[in-house]
Amino acid sequence: MLRLARNYYKDLNNYLCEMSEVNIKNKKAFFEFHILSKYNAGIALLGTEIKSIRNNNANLIDAFCTFNNSELYIKNLHIGELKNAGLNNHIPKRDRKLLLNRLELNKIKSKVKEKGITIIPLRLFINKNGKAKIEIALSKGKKLFDKRESLKEKDINRDINRSLK
Repeated sequence: MLRLARNYYKDLNNYLCEMSEVNIKNKKAFFEFHILSKYNAGIALLGTEIKSIRNNNANLIDAFCTFNNSELYIKNLHIGELKNAGLNNHIPKRDRKLLLNRLELNKIKSKVKEKGITIIPLRLFINKNGKAKIEIALSKGKKLFDKRESLKEKDINRDINRSLK
């Protein structure tokens, strides 16, 4: 009987994770930066924060990552307050620790020391196990003419897709 209950809750959890389509993107990042390499990292969150993320109540636009005592933190990640949390609510723009392997942290830290390379978040999502993950990227800022070229490419691709339909 206990085995059936475990399987039921395991199946229910998998079903709920598949149903939650949390995929919060930072669209501005692809326009303003050249993406060099990507990493997936876990985030240390409070209970009300994960509930807000599951409600798609987060914003990545002004967020960036920095190192503090050889640990990677994300700053300015806005996770909205939960309406029914009461006194136990979280601070919307607090610094949150990113969870990566030590080898990945050392690799990222050595590349960030180069001039002009920054760490930005690309998307926030919930994986199949129900854990909140964030995709970060090492990136280099675009110049104005690069932004114009990306706009031209986007317009050309849009015209091609229209003509194919």
